[in-house]
Amino acid sequence: MRDFHKPGRSAVYASNGMCATSHPLAAKVAVQMLESGGNAMDAAIAGAVLLGICEPQMTGIGGDCFVLFTPPGSDEVRAMNGSGRAPAGFSADVLRANGHATMPLYDPAAVTVPGAVDAFCQLSADWGKLGLKAVLAPAIHYAEAGVPVAPRVASDWAQDAAKLQGRAKTAFLLDGAVPRPGQMFRAPAQADALREIATEGRAGFYEGPVAEDMVSTLQARGGTHTLDDFAAQTAEYVDPIAGEYGGLELLEHPPNGQGAAAILLLNILKHFDIAAMDPFGTKRAHIEMEATKLAYDARNRFVADPDHMTRLDHLLSKQTAADLAALIDPNRALPVGEPLAESVHKDTIYITVVDRDRLAVSLIYSIFHGFGSGIASEKYGVLFQNRGAGFNLTPGHPNEAGPGKRPMHTIIPAILRRGGKLHMPFGVMGGQYQSTGHARFVSNITDFGMDPQAAIDGPRCFVENGELRVENGYSDAVKQDLAELGHHVVAPPTAIGGAQAILVGADGVLVGGSDPRKDGCALGY
Repeated sequence: MRDFHKPGRSAVYASNGMCATSHPLAAKVAVQMLESGGNAMDAAIAGAVLLGICEPQMTGIGGDCFVLFTPPGSDEVRAMNGSGRAPAGFSADVLRANGHATMPLYDPAAVTVPGAVDAFCQLSADWGKLGLKAVLAPAIHYAEAGVPVAPRVASDWAQDAAKLQGRAKTAFLLDGAVPRPGQMFRAPAQADALREIATEGRAGFYEGPVAEDMVSTLQARGGTHTLDDFAAQTAEYVDPIAGEYGGLELLEHPPNGQGAAAILLLNILKHFDIAAMDPFGTKRAHIEMEATKLAYDARNRFVADPDHMTRLDHLLSKQTAADLAALIDPNRALPVGEPLAESVHKDTIYITVVDRDRLAVSLIYSIFHGFGSGIASEKYGVLFQNRGAGFNLTPGHPNEAGPGKRPMHTIIPAILRRGGKLHMPFGVMGGQYQSTGHARFVSNITDFGMDPQAAIDGPRCFVENGELRVENGYSDAVKQDLAELGHHVVAPPTAIGGAQAILVGADGVLVGGSDPRKDGCALGY
């Protein structure tokens, strides 16, 4: 129970259906989809696509998605990989010959074929009720009518606007300036692209005028992308991976997402009595960050396109976790050998919806860095992701960039089950932080008995580029103690990540939490 004398927000309770996401308009539209006869899949897709207009620096139809969901009346968890591939003409050798040691970030070479639209089309056809026209109608409307820019969105916009290039500047700046909170943002050209998808399905995006616009834009900047690359894009159903912590089963999306790192991290934390620690004290933060260093180093070594990855069992092994846990000194920080060397602030949205039939959707959707590659298509203003930045250029590495390959992704949705029954879809935004965020959220729920909102609200820290970034929610005394343990403690440039969750109670009541670090909310009916 929170202290009602202090600022904060309560968890949201409802019985029929609920959405939790990072912008209130998207949450409202999702609930309206449920009220009008749609199901959680309709609602999640409608809200997610609208978030590309509400939070364009975070996501859009030029990005990728991963989805976990439970079919109506079932506790089985299914997964959809909506990530795109590098074009067939891509060459790591060419980049290395041109002097690149790592993937360029704001270049067509970093643009993989967008995968989210194909995933949305498949999921709508297979699991939705209302059809694409109805599901995309809100995003089309608001792309034309406009959306008032929310405060956190405006802050992120200002931080990332320098990445915008060419057409993207006119599409995502207002008279050449970053929009202020309350100014209206419109994207009428994207509305036209969404209409093509609504009427033609996936062909309206991966073939025809929208695809021609995207390909010609990328080729004009030196990209190797072709219409064949876009036409060949296919999302696929895959099997989730699972771990256990504190009596809960954690279902994660398999590679090329980083969900295996979250499971590994929790397996490491099992070797310490986390529940006996102060949830926001020095000892827990130290152990969690040491486990993060080790789990992420393993992630960076092994996680890749599943067609090129051979060590998933090693990452999920309890023996691997035990061996890594033995390396942690409770009284001293491990040196950081740059296991997070390519870690840069990344932008993502997450939406979760549960309907009256208990179809639960956990959906994460991103263009990677703020405003992705910074490149937008000339006619329709489709902003391209730079997911190719998730590759490396190390010859022979499983995640080495290559033609037709999918890069390692930071975005990961999750679902918790208890006793084999659906318990809670949740997700934690924040680029590299997401695996650590998943582990901390699950630990908050299990070790400290927090409700979804309290588990989201608690202060966070994260080790990144040799720094231990500690939010202001931690006391100065804890920060000093962490520094004395050998951590290089700094304040993060922005709040760390954002989270959303919906607990499905045993009595059928839904309990939603939404991160105050973002502009959004949980809404139910």
